[in-house]
Amino acid sequence: MKEHGAVYFAAVGGAGALLAKSVQEAEIIAYEDLGAEAIRKLEVKDMPLLVAVDSEGSDLYQIGPAKWRKETVE
Repeated sequence: MKEHGAVYFAAVGGAGALLAKSVQEAEIIAYEDLGAEAIRKLEVKDMPLLVAVDSEGSDLYQIGPAKWRKETVE
């Protein structure tokens, strides 16, 4: 993410129906033969997501558990 200036978004599990309402357009951009697993470009509006990994490399999946471990040990 840091190398390419990208971000990785995450959504709360089980919220697929809610998230689907936010998709305005979808276009397959790679691996069309994979069907549902193809890579798509999405245009979304008001999609409730979290930034899991930011463009500076901060990773919620590492920071969250590390903070939890620290707080439960103290």
